[in-house]
Amino acid sequence: MKLKEIIKIIPFFILTGFLLFSFTESATKSPYKCMIQMKNYSGEGAYIVISLLNPEGKYEETLYVQGDDDEWYFDITEWWAFQGKKRADIDAITGATISGGERKISVIQIPDNKIDKGYKIRFESAVEDQDYHKDDVEFELTSTNVKSKIEGKGFIRYIRMMPQ
Repeated sequence: MKLKEIIKIIPFFILTGFLLFSFTESATKSPYKCMIQMKNYSGEGAYIVISLLNPEGKYEETLYVQGDDDEWYFDITEWWAFQGKKRADIDAITGATISGGERKISVIQIPDNKIDKGYKIRFESAVEDQDYHKDDVEFELTSTNVKSKIEGKGFIRYIRMMPQ
């Protein structure tokens, strides 16, 4: 093949590679409905962070944040140590706080290649002038657990996951 012919087909290969990467990247996450049912408590609404933890227990990704006033994110101590350094854009994955006795349903995107591989999902909760619960709900990310109801230990009564 001559150099001129090679130069003509290079844009085709670049475009093909870009499209393959784009489709592969978008196909690697699946949506899950996540219902959070809060315990009855008095006081302000709870800030809740849903995070993906790697098999070593370290933060890998923020999946969702209930509470859109970033002034209070530092109250979620463990997550903020990760998020505060990384400063990922979380605007697209935030919603309002949840008050005592309420429930909220959100859709979170979970990477397919993390299920049944030792990863965990952690729900951290904090309420202004009250407690912070690092692992209010924490469970191994398995194909069974993403279809389950899991009890909370702090402000969260339980969460229920359901594939979309």
